[in-house]
Amino acid sequence: MFIQTEATPNPATLKFLPGKVVMEKGTAEFRNEAEAAASPLALRLFNVPGVTGVYFGYDFITVTKSDSEWQHLKPAILGSIMEHFMSGQPVMGGGSSLAEASDEEGEFFDEGDETLVATIKELLETRVRPAVAQDGGDITFKGFKDGTVYLNMKGACSGCPSSTATLKHGVQNLLKHFVPEVQAVEAL
Repeated sequence: MFIQTEATPNPATLKFLPGKVVMEKGTAEFRNEAEAAASPLALRLFNVPGVTGVYFGYDFITVTKSDSEWQHLKPAILGSIMEHFMSGQPVMGGGSSLAEASDEEGEFFDEGDETLVATIKELLETRVRPAVAQDGGDITFKGFKDGTVYLNMKGACSGCPSSTATLKHGVQNLLKHFVPEVQAVEAL
């Protein structure tokens, strides 16, 4: 098994491409060992000292580290990913639908804004999320209120030094162009 790695704009996060589908549907993010209990693979990765976050996309895994050096962590992470896929265990434990449930839970917007929200979601889905996935992360809609779009940053995007620029110069400008009612974009 050959696992490729790619740098992300976030120096604390590295993207791993196992050459296999990781999450057939949705995404999953784990910020601590307790959350990782829902996934045998995430739990295995959290057993590597220095790992502080794990995110699963369709065909990639991003791992976030504390202050350790990648040259020391990378071999252990590669070994953990390889062992997991060779073991035949599922990525997610017992029928967990963690990703799908968390994406739509807690969305907020006024009933009269349903058409605007549908347009915003469509733009995020077709133009923003594919680009952000290339960098090992994800951005999902959380709400719309008083002209402000609220988004959830995941994976490499969470805590990334360039995430503010991505939001303000990329996503905000795109949404303002296509949806004039959008005045600002904020991360939750």
